[in-house]
Amino acid sequence: MQHSKIVGLGHYVPERVVTNEDLSKLMDTNDEWIIERTGIKERRFADPDKDTVANMAAKAAKMALERANAEASDIDFIVFATITPDYFFPGSGVLLQRELGLGSIPALDIRNACSGFIYALSVADQFIKTGMYKNVLVVGAEIQSTALDLTTRGRGTAVIFGDGAGAALVRPSDQPGILSTHLHSDGNYAEELYIKDPGSSRPHEERQPEQILDTASFKVHMNGNMVFKHAVVKFHEVIMEALEANQLTKEDIDLLVPHQANLRISNYIQEKLGLPEQKVYNNIMRYGNTTAGSIPIAMSEAWAEGKIKEGDLICLAAFGSGFTWASALIRW
Repeated sequence: MQHSKIVGLGHYVPERVVTNEDLSKLMDTNDEWIIERTGIKERRFADPDKDTVANMAAKAAKMALERANAEASDIDFIVFATITPDYFFPGSGVLLQRELGLGSIPALDIRNACSGFIYALSVADQFIKTGMYKNVLVVGAEIQSTALDLTTRGRGTAVIFGDGAGAALVRPSDQPGILSTHLHSDGNYAEELYIKDPGSSRPHEERQPEQILDTASFKVHMNGNMVFKHAVVKFHEVIMEALEANQLTKEDIDLLVPHQANLRISNYIQEKLGLPEQKVYNNIMRYGNTTAGSIPIAMSEAWAEGKIKEGDLICLAAFGSGFTWASALIRW
């Protein structure tokens, strides 16, 4: 069985920068309050007249292809992670296929929220290792700004999320690349971080647009304390699981790229693992939480900054809605 390897990374974020000061004009909050609780200073919001989940993903994909010296026509499978697809259905995978001008290659959509990119990477890894596909495009992309409640009522989530897309091209390799992936979930906590509607488990009259009077169930609901409490435990567990599976230690990690959920969580995990600051990559300060897009955006930036080098051991880890959590260990 052959190995799989990431050969190109790319990202795209919308042009519009939304600062904490901007949000303070819309709700009862301020820069100090947001930074203290999240570490976020600014985020990007999509332009509804220009940006879509699919075309942001296409821009990220084109960067990844260019860095890999590959063409879009080389892609034979798309795995697209998003919880904010352009349409309720079909998924955004086929829309990305159209954006890239590809033929009838398969496109698979993954709905695992913050863990989505690692889940998608795991799917690509298996297909490459079995020899079924040779060039798999793995994408994480989100537009969350248009669903945020930008009032004091919604500030607990509105200050956290941002928009963006990241992509990776995965190919076969004679040398180990993706060493292992580790996936978990626990649906007992599904309602601690979720958007209830549009859900299909409703009476007919409740799913019809003319009956929708209260849109509260279309907003993000998050039990922040519950999410934080589980995240700090599961992040550490799933990182150690990956290291132990490969008979490695935390000292072997050259760079940890965590899902950009909250800077407090990342700092806690860094301290728990005893890693120096230069071994943990964070960009949540600039982009907020871009859910499935956060890890590939961070990886793309880290690579461009020279912080991911050949031979490095890279650890990815995520936790989010579901609850789901996952990790991947990569030899670059």
